[in-house]
Amino acid sequence: MNRSQPIDTLPAAPTSAHNAAPLALGLGCRSGVTLAQVEAAVHAALGDWPLARVKTVATLDAKAAEPALLAFCAAHALPLQAFARERLRATGVQSAPSSAAHARFGVEGVCEPCARLAAEGGPLVRGKLALDGVTVALAACAQAALPDTAADTPAAMKTTTQAAKQD
Repeated sequence: MNRSQPIDTLPAAPTSAHNAAPLALGLGCRSGVTLAQVEAAVHAALGDWPLARVKTVATLDAKAAEPALLAFCAAHALPLQAFARERLRATGVQSAPSSAAHARFGVEGVCEPCARLAAEGGPLVRGKLALDGVTVALAACAQAALPDTAADTPAAMKTTTQAAKQD
């Protein structure tokens, strides 16, 4: 069965690569999904945003050994973060709670809280999309809130460190 349930819409892809926030991808899935199912769901959730914007993938620790999730991360050279149920429960979901996730793992959802946790508190930019046994959500990484990537240069870091020492 092929179901798609977009909860909210993805903002338009930014025109400037300099202020494009990196994304954290939260993934949940049924046991035994294929790499093709994961790829299709991720690309549907990304819309016009390139996969290159994704800097990390996150899931529930009980799903971290799922072959299709591992294959997706390996194919795209992305790290996979796994979060404990307690952390997901503390984070909560914005979409309707998942009865399947609650029955199996005791959490209201997987993809949204995992995306937010991996983004270190960054906001969801794409709520849960469920497609063919895979759920996907995207969050903007919190540290990417800087207006310009020039702040990450060694000279800028030295200036920031010196200013912090003076305070």
